[in-house]
Amino acid sequence: MDAFGQFLDFLDSILGGSAWFPYVLLGVGFFFTIYLKFPQVRYFKHACKVVTGKFDKKGNEGDTTHFQALATALSGTVGTGNIGGVALAISIGGPAALFWMWMTAFFGMTTKFVEVTLSHKYRVKTDDGTMAGGPMYYMDRRLNMKWLAILFAIATVISSFGTGSLPQINNIAQSMEATFGFEPWHTGGVLSVLLALVILGGIKRIAAITSRIVPLMAAVYIVGALGVILYNIENIGPSFASVFTNAMSGSAAAGGFLGASFAYAFNRGVNRGLFSNEAGQGSAPIAHASAKADEPVSEGMVSILEPFIDTIIICTITGLVILSSGVWSEKFDTQFERSSMTIIQGQYSEGNAQQRESLYQYLNGGKEHDIELYNGNIEVAQGKALSNDFTILHSRSIGEDISFGITERHVYTGIVEVKNGRLVDNSISIRGKSLVHSAELTTKAFTRGFFGDSGQYIVSIGLLMFAFSTAIAWSYYGDRAMIYLLGSRSVMPYRVFYVAGFFWASFADTTLVWKLAAVAIVVMTLPNLFGIFLLRKEMKESVDDYWKKFNSEHNADDQNPNKGDDKSSMRVNESN
Repeated sequence: MDAFGQFLDFLDSILGGSAWFPYVLLGVGFFFTIYLKFPQVRYFKHACKVVTGKFDKKGNEGDTTHFQALATALSGTVGTGNIGGVALAISIGGPAALFWMWMTAFFGMTTKFVEVTLSHKYRVKTDDGTMAGGPMYYMDRRLNMKWLAILFAIATVISSFGTGSLPQINNIAQSMEATFGFEPWHTGGVLSVLLALVILGGIKRIAAITSRIVPLMAAVYIVGALGVILYNIENIGPSFASVFTNAMSGSAAAGGFLGASFAYAFNRGVNRGLFSNEAGQGSAPIAHASAKADEPVSEGMVSILEPFIDTIIICTITGLVILSSGVWSEKFDTQFERSSMTIIQGQYSEGNAQQRESLYQYLNGGKEHDIELYNGNIEVAQGKALSNDFTILHSRSIGEDISFGITERHVYTGIVEVKNGRLVDNSISIRGKSLVHSAELTTKAFTRGFFGDSGQYIVSIGLLMFAFSTAIAWSYYGDRAMIYLLGSRSVMPYRVFYVAGFFWASFADTTLVWKLAAVAIVVMTLPNLFGIFLLRKEMKESVDDYWKKFNSEHNADDQNPNKGDDKSSMRVNESN
């Protein structure tokens, strides 16, 4: 697993963790925002009307309503990214990471508008009478790039595990164990059975369930979050200030947090923003392709609401809970995760300014440091090291009160071998005080409000509904990709593997799962961004045609707020 984790680190370093990827993702969104004249602002009100069914027509082909398609797509995006993903971004990038999540969402509203419109336009009806769509269909049917369509479909299947299945149940199991003491594999077993029962019913059952879960889970989570935000209301102003002041300079060291450079906060903020709202990834278009609509652009407008709800509302609330409560820079007693842990040579202290600066440089990829990875043996008696010639870094902080064990209940006595900063013996565990991340950090934050320790139950319940609904939606994305690749007969074997992977991830290494998700997302995103950019002119023509048709149909009735010439009417409707 250590070797696999290092391999994922390498892939992430040249893909999502690279210097160029955030610029590509934001660049495409920025380009379409300018090219289409800020559709995320001009069409927002109109999108709200479309999703309510105001302009629906009888007889439109499709499997779901606009709202059900939006709910299914939201269930695929509103998940651990909103609870664990935001916490992870802040824990490694500081407050500045939240700013870049916002930027990803703002430009992502346009990116999603484009990808959903084009995918809906080239959707097809499958052998069983349901609709199938997604970027692979416009790549194949419009661009005549079957090789790119196949690459995207394969990446979708991989990402359905890396985004939809593995990290979701992993965070659920982690939260349920921390809150209620349930064994992870017990949680995974029960939810795996429920997942299988839901996804066997296809898109109609999925849409029916998600359209009920999404509003409920959002309401429960927001109420709990407001209990923390209002309790720490005096910290909201400083929290917002830290997000903006650190946006261009990186996040300074605070408490146990050793600091993050601009490049690191920017990269992680954009990366986690993508994981949260999936704008540009090409996943949501698969759900929206099922919507009953004769105008692809209208469904594209509905998708504008997704990044707004997902990131600008829910992720911001999570971020404010974490920042205002102050837990993001506090150390807690925790089990150290091997993938988040490095052992370095020498004894380092946060109180030593020179040593802290050296650690900052090391953690942020700088060259001005004297950090060396530890190689050698550590003698341990009753769980405590007998020497102090090493320092354990965990979750971008210095570990304290270190204890070695075989299990959480049995301390270790003997020799611990360390090679290149990693434990050689996988059976040895380390526990101590350090910063925490992901769902555990959000759980800690929710206990710092009016609900006290009971706040952790809100996170557990919210995470359970968020993440489980995400797993449901992503199973649909994966089986649509399998239909494109191998036909309808491949769907059932895929679902079996999907459920099996879901169960396995309930007791797997948290950080390892997140690393796999980060790589899978980028492998899926790049072909989609390339494809929609090639179709930029067609997208603009489709939007113009939509408004001409809309105005001609609604000029004569009361639904059109401005009766008049086509140009005036178009301007009014564009603003609506």
